[in-house]
Amino acid sequence: MYAVETTALSVDLGIHRALENVDLQVEAGSFVVITGPNGAGKSTLLRAILGLVPVSGGDVRVFDKPPAQVARESVAYVPQIKTLDRSFPALSCELVASGFCHRWPWRVSRRAHGAAVEALELVGGAHLAHRPLSELSGGELQRVYLARALVRDPALILLDEPATGIDMAGESDMYRILDDYHHRSDVTILMVTHDALAAHHHASHALLLNRRVISYGPAREALAPEYLGQAFGHGAHTHRGCACGEEHDV
Repeated sequence: MYAVETTALSVDLGIHRALENVDLQVEAGSFVVITGPNGAGKSTLLRAILGLVPVSGGDVRVFDKPPAQVARESVAYVPQIKTLDRSFPALSCELVASGFCHRWPWRVSRRAHGAAVEALELVGGAHLAHRPLSELSGGELQRVYLARALVRDPALILLDEPATGIDMAGESDMYRILDDYHHRSDVTILMVTHDALAAHHHASHALLLNRRVISYGPAREALAPEYLGQAFGHGAHTHRGCACGEEHDV
């Protein structure tokens, strides 16, 4: 069974065609990085998989079901833009518990609190459990949102630019957490990012998107210079000095 499958998927946002004839088959247990230029439809693809935007053509299946028929606890989503007001008087564990309860937990039960603390421990954030959201740094808040995504032990996690607003150390920690969780579970991860090196080092597969599928497959093959040139409209260039000490043509 595929975790995600799209067939000739097209999505129109007003008069703008955001996605066109996207065919994609994501095997369960994959870690897929989705990358491409600004306006390529990356976030729209995640929202179509979640059933949050209407489909103009084609089909989307999640675990062989339409998105609306998939159990809520099976899929977790970490959006790029966090709409929660940081001044809202809430604790980190309450935000994580909202993922467990599928609503804001005005009273957190012992079971929900225990699940929230356990999820925070998974992301190295147990010390944040009783910290107010207003006191968290960008990296700490991202850990809390990631814990919220993991609290129900989902089968599919969708992350939209999860490194936005955090420093390099926080980004490295986040990728390590995702790697560890992926390796010890059967979860499927789809992550939107502009960082091609993240795909080389962390993903099993990469989807290069510019409204249409430019390439999809094992990360190093899908992000070959010729495909990147097609997607971004320029030739390859070399990035030096990454953490592994290697050079990468991207």
